[in-house]
Amino acid sequence: MSLFRGRLLPLAALLAILIVSGAFVACGGDDDDDGGSTATAATSATPTDGGGGAIDYSKLSGEIAIDGSSTVYPISQAVAEEFGSASDVRVNVAFSGTGGGFEKFCRGEIQVSDASRPIKDEEVQACVDGGIPKDDILEVEVAIDALTVMVNPDNDFVECLTVQQLHDIFKNGGITNWNQVDSSFPDKEIKTYYPGTDSGTFDYFDEKIITGVDKNAAHRGNGTSSEDDNILAQGIENDPNAIGYFGFAYYQEAGQALKAVAIDNGEGCVEPSFDAAVDGSYAPLSRPLFIYTRKSLLEEYPDNPVLGFVDFYLGNAEQLVPEVGYVTLPEDLLAEQLAKIESYLP
Repeated sequence: MSLFRGRLLPLAALLAILIVSGAFVACGGDDDDDGGSTATAATSATPTDGGGGAIDYSKLSGEIAIDGSSTVYPISQAVAEEFGSASDVRVNVAFSGTGGGFEKFCRGEIQVSDASRPIKDEEVQACVDGGIPKDDILEVEVAIDALTVMVNPDNDFVECLTVQQLHDIFKNGGITNWNQVDSSFPDKEIKTYYPGTDSGTFDYFDEKIITGVDKNAAHRGNGTSSEDDNILAQGIENDPNAIGYFGFAYYQEAGQALKAVAIDNGEGCVEPSFDAAVDGSYAPLSRPLFIYTRKSLLEEYPDNPVLGFVDFYLGNAEQLVPEVGYVTLPEDLLAEQLAKIESYLP
């Protein structure tokens, strides 16, 4: 199975290639997308006294390190490729899970942290303890995800699951056979696949499905977990009794190799889709995706290229986010994110 064909190599192969080269380095964007639009070209700077001017990306140089969510990784990688073509900035993109990214961010090891959930209070405190003031942390929403529950395509009995059924399958000490979900299902052992505990996807699912149903429950830990969504996808693809969950983009690219499960949150079965994610009907598994950076880094423009990167990210999100399988922000929400960096623009 090849994930993100036409823009990204499978993550495992990509990692192998980049490890050989010595770093995760985003290269120039490709021109192979059928009918795809290209990212915004470098612009001429037009400074204004009150900020909000244009940035000339072609004049930017330096390095930016990004780490964190494997869910947000494809977006940041795509943006980094295009930004590398529009500037002389070297952007290194990696993924260690949302929690792992925040750890590196709070230690000052990276300038941008990808996150599939908001930063936690204890992570903010870790930043403060590491010398990064709370009010220096900037959260920028970049896309919407429909966290997708999947089974093997040979599974011909699961089409829709209630939130309670999902809870029972994935909670610690929960049900173990498919016929315990529904008596009409076969007497087969359920095999679960899910992100690692450093993943924001794991945290979000735990909050909405596990503790959201029973605050005293815990997520099961005896299934197959990984921070690499490709490993989860391949596991489900090769296991006829499997069920798992991860970001919508990975499901989208898997095509016929995986089968999405509709979710019934009390209002009927709703399948994951772009429209259902935007209008909120795919509940409770629609969620925002973020990048985090520091305001003080934006203030260092033009010597520091982070402001240019974030500006480029938001300016090209409408084109690049759907290319990798996620949902673009509504216009009003995108405008709110742009307003967060407006005062830092030249």
